Amino acid sequence: MPYKSVVLVKQVPDTKNITGEAMTPEGTINRAALPAVFNPEDLNALEMALEVRDRHGGEVTVITMGPPGAAEVLRESLFRGADKVVLLSDRRFAGADTLATSYALSCAIKKLGQVDLVFCGRQAIDGDTAQVGPQTAEKLDMPQITYAEAIVKLEGGSIIARRALDHGTEIVKCSLPCLLTVVSSANEPRPASVRRRIEYKFAATSLEYKSLLARWPSFGTEEALDAFLEQRALKIPVWTATDIGAEEQKLGLPGSPTQVYKVNFVVLEGSESKVVDPTSDGIKALIQELMQEYIVG
Repeated sequence: MPYKSVVLVKQVPDTKNITGEAMTPEGTINRAALPAVFNPEDLNALEMALEVRDRHGGEVTVITMGPPGAAEVLRESLFRGADKVVLLSDRRFAGADTLATSYALSCAIKKLGQVDLVFCGRQAIDGDTAQVGPQTAEKLDMPQITYAEAIVKLEGGSIIARRALDHGTEIVKCSLPCLLTVVSSANEPRPASVRRRIEYKFAATSLEYKSLLARWPSFGTEEALDAFLEQRALKIPVWTATDIGAEEQKLGLPGSPTQVYKVNFVVLEGSESKVVDPTSDGIKALIQELMQEYIVG
């Protein structure tokens, strides 16, 4: 039986490169100040959805919400095997907390029509809340399996999955449609296919046309580029708040009850230090001192 799957992914700031400009005065992330990456556990979610498609048939649609640059994770999803992708991009989405984000995502999923499975990573590395998946399931009135590590059985209208918990595992059964949040131990995400990289090299949204024409001036005009992408099914659809039928007061900052009260920047400074001579006597003196302080015995 083929299954229609949706994967929710996110382009996140690379938290390995945090700087003092990582936060705005309003307490939101200054995404322009950090390099962007594909949220790691979302790759595991994508892989699980692709495995379902490969085993049972069906299709995988990937959705992300963000600025025009977020289309990069959609192209990466196509390179890895996704059938369709959608970008949610609208200034009205800006500043959304988990509540407003999950509302927008749930509206987009409803626009797709009937789906069997929704996959997302357990949590994003920028917020670490693990709330968007469960909140989206609630807004869809859909049962959920969190911390999913493996699909044990998928048959007809039900799914049996293994959950990875702190002190062991748990096997649960759930009716479809169902949302799963996927952990990093679930699988090894497949690499991008060279063939699909070539096939989807030009996949783009209309929001990227100006930058693309700067790279590929041979297309001439935005109209010519648009016709080229449409003809080859390479145009990535962009949905706004209006397209998904969302209530504006539930989006972005107006729809986000979570507010950052204060941001403290912690500066780590070196305290007392001591230089040890790189000689036998210097090392012996250091060991003796550590023993006297009961640091080593």
